[in-house]
Amino acid sequence: MSTLQKLSLALVGTAVVFMSANPAGAVSLSTSSGISSTEPGAVTVDFNKGVAPTSAVAQYSSPSGTPTVVTGTVPNQYAQPLGDPTPYLTISPVSSNVPGNTGSVTISFIQALDYFGLYWGSVDKYNSIAFFNGSTLLNTFTGAQVPGTTASGSQTSPQDNVFVNFFADQGQTFNKVVLSSSDIAFESDNHSYRLASVPEPTATLGLLAFGVMSAGLFVKRKSKLA
Repeated sequence: MSTLQKLSLALVGTAVVFMSANPAGAVSLSTSSGISSTEPGAVTVDFNKGVAPTSAVAQYSSPSGTPTVVTGTVPNQYAQPLGDPTPYLTISPVSSNVPGNTGSVTISFIQALDYFGLYWGSVDKYNSIAFFNGSTLLNTFTGAQVPGTTASGSQTSPQDNVFVNFFADQGQTFNKVVLSSSDIAFESDNHSYRLASVPEPTATLGLLAFGVMSAGLFVKRKSKLA
């Protein structure tokens, strides 16, 4: 096999790895005003039909029972997010014996995302949200890490009822979000997501072609100098 052929194969292998690699990276968060996302291109799941979707792009499931959507407030069970009278998702520990006692809710996406947001009601330190790329955990956040909140579970303070935005680092994506709570309860609404943009195949092929061409020129130049 010629040197040019070896270099070409090496470049092809490098390009394949480059196209398929999506190493674990960080996910950052921020808060914004209002109860809905303002991110461009975001799609919102508002639970207004009284159920969590189980098909289409965002698919909700739980390890114990069906994800629970409720309205209003029931003391010691769940609390309506401040200023949001519409249906919302609630999660409590399996052992709590209250509505939403599924322990966690998993949202699986059929396409990769670069953004996810939700209106987080009565933020508690025992609420958590984890981001995965396939089976790889990227980051986990608790209510205590939401900027500006006390994470005390206040049902009436705007400080503890906030819209929280999560962003994948540049070049990174995630396709699964897991919401969980170790106490009563984790209430949220207006889940929003944005599909990650996919690089044009022609751009990657162009880079590959350029690499192969460069390898050829390098070999020719080396031959002339020999």
